[in-house]
Amino acid sequence: MTEKYFFFGFGQVAKYYIEHLIKKKKKFSFNATSTSKTKLKFFKEKKYISFKFKDYEFDKNIYYEILCSDYIIVSIPPKKHRDLVVENFGPLLSFDFKKKIVYLSATSVYGNHSGKWVSEKSKLKTRTNMGKGRLGAEKSWMKLFSKYKLNLNILRLSGIYSKENNALKRLKNGPRIYIKKNNQFFSRIRVEDIARVLDKVLNNNKIKGEIFNISDDFPASNEEITKYAAKLLNINDLSSVNSNKLQGSIKDFYKDSKKVDNFKMKKILKIKLKYPSYKEGLRDLRN
Repeated sequence: MTEKYFFFGFGQVAKYYIEHLIKKKKKFSFNATSTSKTKLKFFKEKKYISFKFKDYEFDKNIYYEILCSDYIIVSIPPKKHRDLVVENFGPLLSFDFKKKIVYLSATSVYGNHSGKWVSEKSKLKTRTNMGKGRLGAEKSWMKLFSKYKLNLNILRLSGIYSKENNALKRLKNGPRIYIKKNNQFFSRIRVEDIARVLDKVLNNNKIKGEIFNISDDFPASNEEITKYAAKLLNINDLSSVNSNKLQGSIKDFYKDSKKVDNFKMKKILKIKLKYPSYKEGLRDLRN
């Protein structure tokens, strides 16, 4: 049987998940959305339709895609603290309580916990626009879940790194700096591990309405990660930038310090991370 996937947003998580399905030799088809006009595209030699979806303007064929897809994965960022998928398609999503839906959120919802561990039960203290947006979107999805008993789960993703975006590449391209801030911890996850977790969630018929932290085992500072990457590249001329000199969204990011607990993910999903820390992840990317 050929399974059908629909992706609201076709970023790196969606693309790596498609690669994961291909490696598993799964029989599947998929379509997705983008902010540009509807057109036929190819990814990894698989044909798909990219449907236009921008704010409240979208290709009406998305209605059909929702109804006929087995799995729906949502990664579109919120707008003004509201989730665009819920706003536009919430009632339609409620028609089929068996359809599996995953909303990809972020650990920014926790806000600053002064370097302490946070779990799915921790207080959500976000102060940044990004964190407030994700929290607002989560509330919209959980409200929909409570009202219609959707087959919904939420994944709170830590900082994502990949072949395309990682500390090694940043150092190679310059500048050769790290951010200096005491007691600064954040968690990350390599995108291939996210794809494996996503697969576990979508293929588990027992979980519904759950929220999972998705992170590796080893929270660390930007300084620690950058220095390790520099060591792998034999770079000896790093310089530091104090966090209080940062501007814009990157300054917001460094307001928060926390260690993200992944115990629930491991216990319920029975997942063993391929890259349990940044060290394994970066060593693999260097090769």
